[in-house]
Amino acid sequence: KPHAVTARTVIPRGVINMLALLGWNPGTEQEIFSMQELIDNFSLERVSKSGARFQPDKAKWFNAQYMHHKSDAELAALYQPILREHGIEVSDELAGRAAGIMKERATFITDLWDLTSFFFVAPTQYDEKQAKKYWKGDNPAMLRELREVLAGIDDFSLENTERIVHGWIEQKGYSLGQVMNTLRLALVGAGKGPGMYDVTSFIGKEETLRRIDNLLRNLKPGE
Repeated sequence: KPHAVTARTVIPRGVINMLALLGWNPGTEQEIFSMQELIDNFSLERVSKSGARFQPDKAKWFNAQYMHHKSDAELAALYQPILREHGIEVSDELAGRAAGIMKERATFITDLWDLTSFFFVAPTQYDEKQAKKYWKGDNPAMLRELREVLAGIDDFSLENTERIVHGWIEQKGYSLGQVMNTLRLALVGAGKGPGMYDVTSFIGKEETLRRIDNLLRNLKPGE
């Protein structure tokens, strides 16, 4: 997928790191350098005499590495303008938390909206392939049962919800994959995203139940 490379898209330190290595070789396998490390290690003797060759894929790799190492607070500052463009007004804490959960899958800051939009916007459509695979048979009834389990949880933290739901799945003898993928369809609308308890703890109990109700009400199960 092509990207329009802009000042907002790239991490400046990643660009500096990449440019430094275009015509200079440190003599080691190290590729990620802090600014001070570049200053300390640079020498004219290791500058290549041949022409430097720009590699777009390597540039993307550098950008991804620098983004993956940013803190949630740093990511929030970069991601908030994109969220506001989509009409999302949230705290820096929530913006950074969403970005932090999914940053390992992103190359550019602008990738984050596609990767995290479901944290902020409930699905209004459901992926046809996922629905055909999971919204059939016993799964709708199983999701109704799961809704009741979730409704009875007071501490909706990731760890506590996971403990209670997994205990219920084991007790009922259900397939973990069937339960989680059916829940993913309800909460995300597609077969993507992080672990489901990352999603439930982020959107909270009320929104989790509302999204389950939306699926139960709006999508007819398959045969």
